[in-house]
Amino acid sequence: MALPYVAAILFLVGTIQRYRATGFKVSSLSSQFLEGRRLFWASVPFHFGILVVFAGHLVAFLVPSGILAWNSNPVRLLVLQITAWAFGLSVLVGLVGLLARRLTEPRVRMVTTPMDLVIEILLLVQTGLGLYIGYAHRWGSSWFAADLSPYLWSLVKLDPQITAVSAMPHVIQLHIVNAFVIFAIFPFTRLVHILVAPFHYLNRPYQRVIWNWDRAAIRSPKTAWSATRPRNN
Repeated sequence: MALPYVAAILFLVGTIQRYRATGFKVSSLSSQFLEGRRLFWASVPFHFGILVVFAGHLVAFLVPSGILAWNSNPVRLLVLQITAWAFGLSVLVGLVGLLARRLTEPRVRMVTTPMDLVIEILLLVQTGLGLYIGYAHRWGSSWFAADLSPYLWSLVKLDPQITAVSAMPHVIQLHIVNAFVIFAIFPFTRLVHILVAPFHYLNRPYQRVIWNWDRAAIRSPKTAWSATRPRNN
C-alpha cells in the first residue's frame, strides 16, 4: 500500500534534485551520432508506441466514464482493443531494437550506464506483461476504467482502496507494481528527458533563411566546380 506514495515522493524529490544539481543532464543524452540507422528503426516505433499507450492509460484514468461510454458499442471496443495492442507491440519492437543496439554496438555500449539497462529491461517486462494481459484478459480499457481508475483516484485522495486490485489476477498486480517501480526510478534514468521535451518548438516563429547568393546557380549541375566550398552550401 505504501509503494505508490514512495514512488511519488521519489519521483518528485528526485526530479527536482536532479534538475537543480545537474540540469544539463536532464535529457536523453542522445547517442544517435554514434550509430543512427539502427536507432531510427528502434526509436521511432518505441516513441510513437509509448506515447499512444501512455495517452490511452491517462485518458482511462482521467475520464473513465468516457471510455466506458465509448466501449458500450462492441465495434468501438474492438477497434480500441486492437489499436492499443498494436501500439503496445510497436513499443515492444522498439525496445528490443534499442536493447539489442545498446548491447551489441561497441560505441553505444561505451556510453551505457547500468541504469540504462535497468530501465530498458523494466520497460521490456512492463510491455510484455501489458501485451499478455491484453491477450489473456481482454477488454482491458473497460476494466481499467471501471476498477483501476477508482483505485488510482483513491490514491490521489489519500484513501487507498485496494479491494478491486487485490481480486485481480497476479499478472495484472505485477503490471501495476512494476509501473510504480518505473515511476520511482524515473528521475534517475534517461526517461527524465520527457519533462524537458521541446514542446515550445510547436508555436515558435519559423526560422528564416536568407540566401546571399543565387541559390539556383549554386545548386545547378551546370555550375562550374570550385575548389572553395560555398559558404551557404
